[in-house]
Amino acid sequence: MFENLSSRLTSLFDKLRSKGVINEQVLSETLREIRLALLEADVALSVVKDFLEKIKSKASGQEVAQSISAGQMVVKIIYDELVELLGEDNSFQRKIQSQKFISLLMVGLQGSGKTTTTGKIANLLKKKFDKKILLVSLDIYRPAAQDQLSMLASQVGAETIEYLKDDTPRTIIQRAQKKLKTEYFDGVIYDTAGRLQQDDEMMQELYEVNALIQPDDVFFVLDSMMGQDALKVAQGFNEKIDLTGVVLTRVDGDSRGGAALSVRHATNCPIVFMGVGEKIDQLEFFDAKRIADRILDRGDIVSLVEKAVALENDIDQEKMMKRMQKGQFDMNDMLSQIQSIGKMGGLGSMISFLPGMKKIQSSMANMGFAEKEISKQKAIILSMTPQERKDIKILNASRRRRIAAGSGVQVSDINRLIKNFEMMKTMMKQMKGGNLQRLMQNFKGNA
Repeated sequence: MFENLSSRLTSLFDKLRSKGVINEQVLSETLREIRLALLEADVALSVVKDFLEKIKSKASGQEVAQSISAGQMVVKIIYDELVELLGEDNSFQRKIQSQKFISLLMVGLQGSGKTTTTGKIANLLKKKFDKKILLVSLDIYRPAAQDQLSMLASQVGAETIEYLKDDTPRTIIQRAQKKLKTEYFDGVIYDTAGRLQQDDEMMQELYEVNALIQPDDVFFVLDSMMGQDALKVAQGFNEKIDLTGVVLTRVDGDSRGGAALSVRHATNCPIVFMGVGEKIDQLEFFDAKRIADRILDRGDIVSLVEKAVALENDIDQEKMMKRMQKGQFDMNDMLSQIQSIGKMGGLGSMISFLPGMKKIQSSMANMGFAEKEISKQKAIILSMTPQERKDIKILNASRRRRIAAGSGVQVSDINRLIKNFEMMKTMMKQMKGGNLQRLMQNFKGNA
C-alpha cells in the first residue's frame, strides 16, 4: 500500500532536505508535486486541498524561516500533517483492555469483506486479549452467509448461535441477546448484510438494527481499492448511522492508498484495523505514525519486530543464534529462515518495514533476493538429503545435477544458493564480532 505515493514523496523530500532556504517558489513547487502525488494515489480532491492548505500555512510560518535546516523542517511539517490526516487514535485498544464487555456492529458495501473481517477481529481479540467472543450473522439475504460466519467462528475459537429458516434480523438479535445473558462472553460482533448506499430499504434496516443493538462501536468496512469513491460511500453510511471506526480491507492489493487518506477526512472516524492479507491472522491495528513512516520510507521497525516475535513459538531463535555463533549454521537453518520470511509476508513485505530500503529494492532483486528466488531456494533445499543439508561440502557435480532435477531448477541456481549460503555464514561471523555497523555498510555497498 502507498507504494506509488511513497516513491513520489521520498524523491521529493530528498531534494527538499538539501535546501538551506525554502522560499515561496520552492514551497509552491513542493506543494504542486505533493498535490500530483496525492491525486495519483486516488485521494479525494477535497482532502488534497485541505491537506495542502495546512502545510502551506505552517511552512510559511516564522518557525521555518528561523530554522537551521528549512528543508528538514518542511519535511517534518508534512509528516505531522500526514499523521493527523490518517488519524492517530488508539481509543479502541484502550476500550478492549478497560471494558468488561464489547459490542460491535459491522457495516459496509456488498463485497467489502465484512464477514471475513468479522472473523479476523474475533481471532485478534482471542489471540491477543484472550476474549471469548460471540459472532452473530444478521445477513438473511446472501446464501451461506451465516454458514460462512459459523465456520469462521469455529476456526478462531469463537462461538455463534443457531439460525432458523424464518429468521429476521430482529429475531436473530433477540436470540443472541438471550445467549449473552445466560452464558459468559467478553464481547459480541454482529455482521450485517452487505448493502448498496442508494438502497433506502436496506439502509433503513441497518438503522433499525443499530437502534435495537445499541453497540459500543459501529465499524465501517471499506475495500481500500475503492479510491475516491470511498469518500462518497463513507459519507452516505455516516449520514444514516453514526460510525465510530473504519476497517480497511485488501490493503495488500492496493498500491495507491487513496481510501485510507480520504475516509478518515470524510467520516471524522479513526481507522481502527487494516486487513493486510487473506489469512485469518492478517489483520493489524491501524497506527497512523507507523503508516506515515512507511509512506515517507522512514521504516516501521516496531511492526517488523512484532511480526518476528509472533514466530518465536515456531522457531527457537536463541538456539539458532548459538548455532550460528559456533559456525554450525547449515541448510536446515537456512530453510527455517526462508520459511520465516514467508510467514512474515514475504521478503518484499519485510523490506518495506526498513528505513530507506525502498530505494534499493530493485538492486536487491538483482542480487537474487526476489520472491521467486526465495521460493526456488526453498525447493532446492527440500530436494537435498538430510546429510547434504548438514554438510554442503559433499555436494559434488553429480549430487547437484540430481537436486536440480528434483527441484525443477538449473545447476546454476544451486550454485547461486550455495554462494548465498556461504555469504550468510560470513555475515554471521561479522555479527558475532559485534561489528553490525560495518556489516550494514558492506551490505549497502554491495547493493
